[in-house]
Amino acid sequence: MDILYLMILCSVSLAAVFLVVFIVYARKGQFEDDESPAVRILFDSDEIKEKEDTGNKENDDEKGENKKIEEKSE
Repeated sequence: MDILYLMILCSVSLAAVFLVVFIVYARKGQFEDDESPAVRILFDSDEIKEKEDTGNKENDDEKGENKKIEEKSE
């Protein structure tokens, strides 16, 4: 019978911890934007490609001839 009291105490304390964590993150705004992640996949990824093109010039120099071959194959 003692184990039953221990298990009830553990489960109630674990539920209280999860409730506190949920309230803290809800106040920080973690759960406010639930629509855009589902819609984000529908947008074109041109913005990502533009960011990759504006990378370091040093990396571009290191690629050399391989970059020219990759550009022609696209």
